[in-house]
Amino acid sequence: MAFMEKPPAGKVLLDDTVPLTAQIEASQSLHSHTEYIIRVQRGVSAENSWQIVRRYSDFDLLNNSLQISTLSLPLPPKKLIGNMEREFIAERQKGLQAYLDVITTHHILSNCELVKKFLDPNSYSVNYTEIALQHVSMFFRSEPKWEVVEPLKDIGWRIRKKYFLMKIKNQPKERLMLSWADLGPDKYLSDKDLQYAVKLLSSCSHPYIYKITFATANESSALVIRPFSEKGTLKDLIYKAKPKDPYLKKYCNPKKIQGLELQQIKTYGRQILEVLKFLHEKGFPYGHLHSANVMLDGDTCKLLDLENSLLGLPSFYRSYFSQFRKINTLEAVDVHCFGHLLYEMTYGRPPDTIPVDSFPPAPSVFVVSVLESILTCEAMKNGMPTVSRLLQMPLFSDVLLTNLEKPQLKIPTKLKEALKTSKECIEKRLTEEQKLIHQHRRLTRAQSHHGSEEEKKKRKILARKKSKRSAYESGEEHSAKYSNSNNSAGSGASSPLTSPSSPTPPSTAGASSIPPAPPPPPLPPAAPPPTTEVPTQPSPQPDVSASRGALLSSIQNFQKGTLKKTQTCDYSAPRIS
Repeated sequence: MAFMEKPPAGKVLLDDTVPLTAQIEASQSLHSHTEYIIRVQRGVSAENSWQIVRRYSDFDLLNNSLQISTLSLPLPPKKLIGNMEREFIAERQKGLQAYLDVITTHHILSNCELVKKFLDPNSYSVNYTEIALQHVSMFFRSEPKWEVVEPLKDIGWRIRKKYFLMKIKNQPKERLMLSWADLGPDKYLSDKDLQYAVKLLSSCSHPYIYKITFATANESSALVIRPFSEKGTLKDLIYKAKPKDPYLKKYCNPKKIQGLELQQIKTYGRQILEVLKFLHEKGFPYGHLHSANVMLDGDTCKLLDLENSLLGLPSFYRSYFSQFRKINTLEAVDVHCFGHLLYEMTYGRPPDTIPVDSFPPAPSVFVVSVLESILTCEAMKNGMPTVSRLLQMPLFSDVLLTNLEKPQLKIPTKLKEALKTSKECIEKRLTEEQKLIHQHRRLTRAQSHHGSEEEKKKRKILARKKSKRSAYESGEEHSAKYSNSNNSAGSGASSPLTSPSSPTPPSTAGASSIPPAPPPPPLPPAAPPPTTEVPTQPSPQPDVSASRGALLSSIQNFQKGTLKKTQTCDYSAPRIS
């Protein structure tokens, strides 16, 4: 087949779901405008960052493009006069930083192509719609029975996946939808296994899986054709949206927030859990459950985009479950995504934060019970329940399934082994990413704790105590040195007591016991020179030696442990300020 005869080989290694953060580092004023230097980082690694330069007019252009979402975004207003003043630039920079924080933390906006191109122009400079059109045109050369009716512009959230409305030439009233996508970073099947697995999807038969009319793939991308439903997806039902409208317009800011009825929640939930159980038993990886991937066919939910996991595309909720190390298998990922879907069906909107601390009033306590087992902090720590466990819970156990069509998905043994290996590789990459996020979170928490005001006060108190202790020890050391010097001098004077055979000259003893006097004035030349024995007093020498011996003995027998602890003011020690 001539489909994409010379495509660019290989998969796209960049994971578009990894969040981007942006911080304005500085601003520089030129002749007539101001530029803002922004540091953009992908993920938690500071090494994966770069600088971009943007003017206020660039922010304004982006904001105008995002108006389709009908969200009220906090872009600072324009100012024509005085916009070069230093105070105004500083205030505007704060406002632009707040604007960046909003668009990078909003789950839908942060994943849209407009924001990605603004923050990372090098990675998103390609026109993916043009590339998709080229590949689809090549496909039609070999399959002339298909014809494009119109491109369905931006109806999905993926940047590298495009949609077209189609028809069969001999059946002009029947509408089909073609989707084209690049291969993603989690593509681990060989090209041969991938082509075989994608073609196998068209033979899959299950009451809760949406039928695929045609599917094919090569070493760089894939193309899938399925019937187009005018009713749209489950997300369209919840948000009361038109299927052909752009994704930002449909789901960013719904006019009316209202959940489904309890019976719908029970029925749709049971049907989705049944198909997940079927895929898990077949060893077929999914990991892409969300309300826009569930097509409505009357009162029946049918799963879409089974090919996503084969193509290696990252999940819509990846930035959520990558934060929790217990969600490390595709089965656990499916259950976690089901929790998001159940919350959306119940309350008509996605949860504000994950994990969820408390739940608003629900149509049934059984709904809250299921949500608590999946989306609470305790569930994130302990791990996800199994699909079988959810099916046994009161919310779903009493639902009667009327569609008794026998499911069929025959996977050859060799392909099963390849799918198992691919699934393990996907889970390994997820585990490694979770480990990096966990390490970064611990480091950030430690740095935040170290820099807190309370911690700074504690460190100051400890530093003062340490300073006082070192001053006290320094004073003790000085006193010990002073005592040792006296001790060495006393031991020299009392040496005749310990060794009487060594006579000591009286002049030496006198010099060591009495501090030396200043030199006397010069004597007249006629006077005889003074003798060395004149200044000494030999008569009191025995009394002095005896007192020194007693002092030496008391010093040698001194025990520091017998002293009671007291507080002294030693002014002989050096003062440390």
